[in-house]
Amino acid sequence: MPARTASEEFVSTAAPTRVARGNRPDEVLVHVNPYLEIATLLLALDLAGTAVFAISGAAVGVKHRLDVFGVCVLAFVAGNAGGMLRDVLIGAVPPAALRGWQYVTVSLVAGAVTFVWHPRLERLHTPILIFDAAGLGLFSVSGTQKALAFGLNPLIAALLGMLTGIGGGMVRDVLVREIPTVLRKDLYALAALAGAAVVVVGELAHLPPAAATVGGAVLCFAIRLAAIRRGWGLPTADRVA
Repeated sequence: MPARTASEEFVSTAAPTRVARGNRPDEVLVHVNPYLEIATLLLALDLAGTAVFAISGAAVGVKHRLDVFGVCVLAFVAGNAGGMLRDVLIGAVPPAALRGWQYVTVSLVAGAVTFVWHPRLERLHTPILIFDAAGLGLFSVSGTQKALAFGLNPLIAALLGMLTGIGGGMVRDVLVREIPTVLRKDLYALAALAGAAVVVVGELAHLPPAAATVGGAVLCFAIRLAAIRRGWGLPTADRVA
C-alpha cells in the first residue's frame, strides 16, 4: 500500500470517509468526507501555527537564558501542546504531532533558527508578542475546523479552537515560571474565541471554509495586536472595587 500524504493523514484524524456497496457486488460507492477539500489548508494552518508558536517559545527560552536544549523544548511545547490537548479531547489519538515527522521537525527547526539568529532580534519582547499573536490566530481557526470535522457541537468546537490557541502558550509560560498571558488582563482567550466564532458562523452559513478560516485568523490576530498596542484588557478585582 503506498504511503499516504501528510494532508491525507490529517484528514484521517478528522472524520472517516464513508464507503458503501453499490448494486453490483464489485461496485463501491465512496462518499467523500466534506472536509477533504480543505485538508491541505488545515494542515498548512496547523504547521504554520506550530512554526510561529515554536518561534515564540524559543524566543522566551532565549530571553530566560536557557541552553539550546531548553530552547528547543520550549519551542516544541509552545508549538504543539494546544493541538495535542485538542486531539486527545476529541479522540484523535495518537495526536497529530506524534504521528508524523512534520510537527517535530518544524518545531525543532524553528527553535534552532531562533537560537542562532537571536542576536538579530534587537528587542525580544516585541517579536515574541507578534509571533504569539500569529500563532493564536492560526491555531484557533485550525482547532475549530478540526473539531467541526469530528461533528462536535458548534459551541464546543469554538471552545476547543480557543483551547488549541491558548494551550501551548500556557504551558510555555508555566515552564519558565511566568503567569500565563491568558490569565492576565490582556485580551488573549477572547481574541482566540472571536476567531473561532468566525469559523463556526461560516460553517453554519455555508460559507467557503477557506474564507471563514482566513477571516477568523485575521480577526484574532488583529484583536490581539490592538489589545497589546492600546492596552485593552478585562477588568481586574482591584479596578472593580
